This record gives sequence, C-alpha cells and structure tokens, in this order.
Amino acid sequence: MSRRAFIRWLLAIGAALVGLSAFFSQKVKNKFMQANQPAVSSIKPEPAQPVAQTTTEPLPTGPLMSYFILSDLHVSVGDPSTGKKLRQALDDIKQFDGPVDAIMLTGDLTDTGTERDYKELRTIVSEYKLPPVHANMGNHDYYTIWINKANSWDQAAVPNGKSDQMSREQFKKFFGYSQVYNDFTTKGHSILLLSQEAYVQEKPEVGEGAWYSDEQLAWFKERVQSLYQPGRPLFVMTHQPLPPNGADGGSHQLIRAIKFREILKPYKNVFVFCGHRHQDFQNGTPHYVQETFHFFHNASVGRTLNRAYQQEAKMKTQGIYVQVFADKVVVRGREFSNRTFLDEANWSIDLQKAQV
Repeated sequence: MSRRAFIRWLLAIGAALVGLSAFFSQKVKNKFMQANQPAVSSIKPEPAQPVAQTTTEPLPTGPLMSYFILSDLHVSVGDPSTGKKLRQALDDIKQFDGPVDAIMLTGDLTDTGTERDYKELRTIVSEYKLPPVHANMGNHDYYTIWINKANSWDQAAVPNGKSDQMSREQFKKFFGYSQVYNDFTTKGHSILLLSQEAYVQEKPEVGEGAWYSDEQLAWFKERVQSLYQPGRPLFVMTHQPLPPNGADGGSHQLIRAIKFREILKPYKNVFVFCGHRHQDFQNGTPHYVQETFHFFHNASVGRTLNRAYQQEAKMKTQGIYVQVFADKVVVRGREFSNRTFLDEANWSIDLQKAQV
C-alpha cells in the first residue's frame, strides 16, 4: 500500500468513528432527556372556574327617579284661591332645583267635577311645560250630580241630569285614558294609580268612600305581580285613606281594604300614598304608618286643614316630593307657597335588598 493510500484509509476510519460517536451520543442524550421529563397524563385537566370578585364600586349617589305628588287640588271657578294655589305649586315645580320625572295628582282634581271646573284646570295646567302628569279620581270628581244647570248646589234635584258614568268619561277624556285606573313607569320604576269607580248615583251605600270593582282589583293584582322587581320600590296611589288594619272601610275610606292589603302583603318595598284628609304636615297629625308596606297621607294643595279639619292656615299649599335612590326612598313634605321643605315631614326609608 502506498503512503498516500494509507493516509486516505486512516481518514476514512476517523470519519467513521466520529460519526458513530455522534450517533451514540445522541441516543444517550435522548434517553437521558426522556428519563428526566414528566410523564404525560391521559386525564384532561378541569376547565378553569371563574373566581367571584368582590367589588368596592359605590352605589349611585344621586336619585334614580324623582316625582311630586299633588293631592286635593279642588280647582274651582267659584273659589279663585284654589287656582292661585295650584299655580304656586306648579311655579315651584317649574323652577325646582332638582330632577322631576313626573307629577301624580291623587284625586279631587276639581271641586265639583263639572265641565267648567275641568276647563279651569286645563287652563292652568296648559300654562306650564311639565313632565308627564298622571292622576286618579277622588270623590269630588263625581260631584257634578249635585250641581244644577245654573252651576248651583241643588241636592233636591240629584242627579241633576248627570250620572257617575259621565264623571268617569270626563276624567278619562281629560287625561286621554281608556280606563280610570292606570300605571306609569319611568326610569325603571313604576307607579300604579287606583281610582274610585262609582259614587252615590250608582251606589248610594259608598257615601264618600272609594269603591273598587272586582275587575280593578284583579288588574291591580296582576300589575303588581308584573311590575314588582325585588330590591326596588313599587308605588301605589289612592285617594281615600285605608281604615284600620283588618277591616274594610266605609265612607271617606278605601272600602275593600282587606283585599287591597292582601294583594300587597307578599311584596317588599311597596309605598302607598293617599290624599283626602287635607291634613297640614305641621299640625302634629301622623302622616306615615308602617304596615307590610309604607303608607303616607299627603296634605292638600287647594285646601290645607288643621287637626280639626278647619281651613285655619288659608295661605298654606302642600305636597310631597319623592326621591328614589339605589338603597332608599326619601319622602319629603313641601310647602309650595314659600318653596321650602318641611322638617316635620321628612322620611328616609331603607330598601330591603333582593334575596340572592
């Protein structure tokens, strides 16, 4: 073998040994790595569960909804002071330093229910740009049967060619309603307005009381169930007040009171407002009663009375301002004649939270 051939043979042998060494080195490396890697499980991991996060976000500080309740306007052509007082109330509301999402008129809108008194009411209201206005009927809104063609009180000639049906139709026409009881919702909060459905021309036994039909009470039950939202307030407007708990009422009261209370009993955070008593917020008469619901007696815009039901403070004209917050409802008495809130009528009611 020549020297050159011998050198080529040595190089070939070296290259083969290097390759073989690399091959065994890779095999050892793979074996080592496999031995040190964790075994791959055949069990699929559980999906990650959401973690409940606590929030420190504060409740809204401003009112969610606010409205005024004006009771017993008694607007009358024969008593100009009633129109003057309604204008005082509406002037205050128009310039009020706070939100007003609606106005509720809870009965005795006029003094006699006659066409001329409704015309006077329309004249006054049309002078103002107001938020939505809703109403129910009081006993005086049926009084047209006492009034003769000369617009004088004529008890001997009752019903003076009139009827309770005519009074209902006049009220519905004024507000554009299809029935005398209605509900209104704004900003997610609802108000139900119940109305006296008959007076002494049709039902002499009711006197000055509020009689509700089976149909109205069935409607009321369905609407409460439909509109109620746990944790939020629900508002109900009547005209006549309730009798003592456990009894039905008579003249000057809500007559079918046992059924009324039964409908509301399952629900929390219900607020009921009535008028009819005219009682001054500042005469010491209780205006708030807590039952299974919160029950408030409003004063009067047209004729505020003292404890003896006398119109002693002839200049007073009062109503209620309601504010709904996330965790409470604030109810405040308002004196419209001097545009002030009354310390004697200031309630803050905490809302019961919805059960999760």
